Amino acid sequence: MDLEARSLQPNVKAMLLAKLREYKSDLNKLKREFKRITSGDVNQASRVELLEAGMADVHSVSADQRERMTMSVERLNQSGDRIKESRRTMLETEELGVSILEDLHQQRQTLLHAHNKLHGVDDAIDKSKKVLTSMLRRMTRNKWIVGSVIAALVMAIIFIILFKISHH
Repeated sequence: MDLEARSLQPNVKAMLLAKLREYKSDLNKLKREFKRITSGDVNQASRVELLEAGMADVHSVSADQRERMTMSVERLNQSGDRIKESRRTMLETEELGVSILEDLHQQRQTLLHAHNKLHGVDDAIDKSKKVLTSMLRRMTRNKWIVGSVIAALVMAIIFIILFKISHH
């Protein structure tokens, strides 16, 4: 109850803390009275005397104290319910956080896998580019060689034709 009263607004807080101190004082008095009455040192006559002397006052004070105690118990139960609700909300939030972290971990793994695959594809593209460049060079060289052979054959044919024409 003390914690509950301290968490309220200042205008209500002072009044409730004063009542709480009064209740604590009353409770301590009643505890001391109860211990004194139930202890073995006090004889039965003093108990009877005490009970008879304050019987009328006890009923009015007792009803007031019961009412205050009932209100205090209700507030305590409400506080307990709020704590349970807060705990339930906290646990739901924690479960949600764990679920989100698991999803993020899975997404991270997917991204890392895609990143590694991308590097593999990039390496394969580099190799393919080198192979294509090499093939292009060979093809160009082969064209020059074939062109040179054709040119040499054409010149040889022309030379042979000229030689035959000039010797006939």
